[in-house]
Amino acid sequence: MAFQKSPGTQDILPGVVERWQYAEQKARDICRRFNFREIRTPIFEATELFQRGVGETTDIVEKEMYTFTDRGDRSITLRPEGTAGVVRSYVENKLFGEPDVSKLYYIGPMFRYERQQAGRYRQFHQFGIEALGSVDPAIDAEVIALGYTFYKEVGLKGVRVEINSVGTPAVRAAFREKLLAFLMPMRDQLCKDCQSRMERNPLRVLDCKTDQARFEEAPSILDSLDEECNTHFDKVKTYLTDMGIPFSINPRLVRGLDYYTHTAFEYKAEGIGAIDTIGGGGRYNGLVAEIGGPDQPGVGLGLGLERTIMLLEHQQAELDNAHQIDVYVVALGEAAEREVTRLVYELRTSGIRAERDYLGRKMKAQMKSADRLQARYTAILGDDELTRGEIALKEMATGEQRVVALASLASELKSN
Repeated sequence: MAFQKSPGTQDILPGVVERWQYAEQKARDICRRFNFREIRTPIFEATELFQRGVGETTDIVEKEMYTFTDRGDRSITLRPEGTAGVVRSYVENKLFGEPDVSKLYYIGPMFRYERQQAGRYRQFHQFGIEALGSVDPAIDAEVIALGYTFYKEVGLKGVRVEINSVGTPAVRAAFREKLLAFLMPMRDQLCKDCQSRMERNPLRVLDCKTDQARFEEAPSILDSLDEECNTHFDKVKTYLTDMGIPFSINPRLVRGLDYYTHTAFEYKAEGIGAIDTIGGGGRYNGLVAEIGGPDQPGVGLGLGLERTIMLLEHQQAELDNAHQIDVYVVALGEAAEREVTRLVYELRTSGIRAERDYLGRKMKAQMKSADRLQARYTAILGDDELTRGEIALKEMATGEQRVVALASLASELKSN
């Protein structure tokens, strides 16, 4: 072929895209019930937004961003994550002036130049939420609960929630010295990424997958939390328990972004190779001020849709059959053919999923097509039936067939 898709991208084809639509529909419905409103931000932003918002010492900024200079000689980056763009919009459009907490959600593509592996693409898709304007630990718990509810209602089994507190900048500064004292004796045995992170952001060392076994005896940041951080974390745990959200505490969970404060969390599941993290998030009380807005707190999450879809397929989850056809209309005869064009349009505008033949096939071939499309009914119209104002309606699951008035076909289908 002359052209193929770029490495790290995918074509989401009919037969698969229905799973995506199902997951996205679930996400939108859950956000509606939790009172989160949709926001849509640009796919690209000024590079500095991500450098300041995500953190210059993160792998995302250092290694993974798709950055280019546009024709106006501006440095532009395809968004590698969703939070920075949402917060930029929150500041630019002065949403902080609203009297209530801004509860926002997004669904869309992100871009990172990563090594390809199962569940990881260079163009990938996230469902994310952001709650801005409240320091209440109840909103942390609500965000965690929303993500858990999404996985539960979409049909995934075995999803685990891990939580931690990464404290405040002051707490992390004190913990940094304890951690460095633990890490320095083993510095030469650690991978190059860990050695680099030790100088600039040693907490990120705990996020390393290569040397994870070496950190079993590492000090826990939970032992360095001050009273404020402990109180916040205890309340988050209490609220999760009250809601019946199962969780475990992982003191080495730091997440890969620099903006987190207090609560950090991840969702884990088995079934996509070596990767077991399928989503996560946390609180980011300093981010709004960092990118030029008022000092407003925030908390959010991002869930990977590719990994969700892969797990649904791995677990062979039964989904609502969103692509099922309600009725396949078969035309037999020239006059019936013309009437079917009008009839199918009428059914569709009545809210019924209808299909017909466009290849001039015989009745047997049309019935096979109806079966492939998983039509619940076939409606068979011949010239004689048209003259009598009737149509034969067959239920595919049972084979039961009856004659109904042509004018009442739509209402007959709706009643069933």
